[in-house]
Formats: sequence, C-alpha cells, structure tokens
Amino acid sequence: MGILYRDDALAVCIKPVGLDSQNGMCRALEAQLGCPAFCVHRLDQGVGGVMVYALTAKAAAACSRSIASGEMQKTYLAVCEGVPAPAQGEMRDLLYHDTAKNKSYVVQRRRRGVRDAALTYRVLESREGCSLVSVTLLTGRSHQIRVQFASRAVPLCGDGRYGAKSRGAIALWSNSIAFPHPESGQPLRFSAPPPQGAPWDLFELKTAAE
Repeated sequence: MGILYRDDALAVCIKPVGLDSQNGMCRALEAQLGCPAFCVHRLDQGVGGVMVYALTAKAAAACSRSIASGEMQKTYLAVCEGVPAPAQGEMRDLLYHDTAKNKSYVVQRRRRGVRDAALTYRVLESREGCSLVSVTLLTGRSHQIRVQFASRAVPLCGDGRYGAKSRGAIALWSNSIAFPHPESGQPLRFSAPPPQGAPWDLFELKTAAE
C-alpha cells in the first residue's frame, strides 16, 4: 500500500485491489501510521486506486462535508468491452442496490431505496474490442460505474457480476482525487496510474493518467 501524502489530518494512499476499503484499509493504515484512520469514502473491494483517509474525527467530518457538497472530485479510469456511444457524454439513471445480493440495478421507477445516479465519461482510446474511458462521478452510488456501463451493453472488463465476458480483475481504477484540505482549505489533487497488466497494457496509460 503506497502513501502519496500524509500530514496530521489526513493520509492519501493507493488502495490495493482485493483489500476492503473500510476495515481492511483502516487496520493497515493504523498499523503503518500508528494512529487512528477514518474511512470517508469507499471503493469496491475488487477496485483499487487513490483514496483519502482522515486521521482525526474533525478531519473526517470536514471531508464528509466536502463529499456532500461536491467539492471532492473523483475521476476513474475504466476499460470496458466494446465502444460506448457517443464517445463522450453523461449517464443518468435510477439505481437500486440489493444489499442481500450486493448487486445494483438500473430501474425505471422510483420506490424505496432507489437513488439518482449520474456520471460523465470520455472515451480516450479503443483497441482490440475494448475502450479506455475516463469517468467522473457526479454521485457516489454502490457499483455505480459498473452497473451504468453494463446497462448500456459495455460492461467493464473482468466484471462478471455485471455481464462481462472477459476474466480477471475488474478494470476500474480510482485515478485521481481533488479536494480542499480539511483544515486549511488548500486545494489538493493526487493521482496514480493503474497497475500493469491486462487489460490496461492495451493503452497508453501514462498519457491517460495525466
């Protein structure tokens, strides 16, 4: 687990694929840093990348306010099967998350538990039947990117839960996070490229991550 930044209020790190973003990451950070760590946002266990952890309760509350107000901006890289159309745009859906099945669904009508979901995306490159896509979340729902792309017949590579034919890890990576420092308000931005290996190595990741 790499630490990109650390001060008395927060730590910005790279969550490895396969580690739980709440309990697992908090325990790992507490062991490494020697202080409590507070999870202020989440990534699916099968997804890795840049995450922010508060190191005090006051900083955690400030980060939560930044998320609620939209000041924390999260951008992802994804590789999907096929080519999204149009090549750039916005996805807006109603999502329902079934906690018993740990699966989200695009639905047509509002009911209890249904929430609005929105994101913007841009296709960066298409190769060998796959596309590298930059995604910016406008809302943060469970499995949001995964289910919204799958509902448009372009599931993320490796995401068998949502209909992908390809195998391997889910091709979704938290590429960058921008937010105000919880104490000083100073604008911060951190980024990290996806790991090497399929399907990421089909594309020019250095350019995509900039």
